[in-house]
Amino acid sequence: MELKRIGAEECEKLWKMQVEAFSELLEKYQDYDISPANEPMSRVDERLRQSFTYYYFIMDGETAVGAIRVVDMKDGSRKRISPIFIMKQFRGKGYAQQAIRAVEELHGRENWALGTILQEDGNCCLYEKMGYRQTGETEVINERMTIVNYAK
Repeated sequence: MELKRIGAEECEKLWKMQVEAFSELLEKYQDYDISPANEPMSRVDERLRQSFTYYYFIMDGETAVGAIRVVDMKDGSRKRISPIFIMKQFRGKGYAQQAIRAVEELHGRENWALGTILQEDGNCCLYEKMGYRQTGETEVINERMTIVNYAK
């Protein structure tokens, strides 16, 4: 596994992968206002052009198996992973763990934050295994879904 920085010219590929990767969660939780699966391509393009955003494809050889976005203001504030996703056919193979370790190598190992769906036990277990701890801050999105915040 290696990370490949994503440029604005790859926006459409990134957006299509994101929509596909998050579509089952959108259907399950119906979080139309915040789901990455419901985000317009223009929003992804906007983020790609931010000076403090670093998008990477998670690569296995020549295959993009997912992507991760790091928000790093480079000012001492917490860095944020938002979002990370692995395409369905590549899940359960350790790519997310490897990608998190890799961005922590690139951007520094300390002072990280992220949010995930409380009801998705697998996601919560992954982040806790990687050393992230719940902050106690949550946001109820709807009757099916709560976002829980993590820090490291």
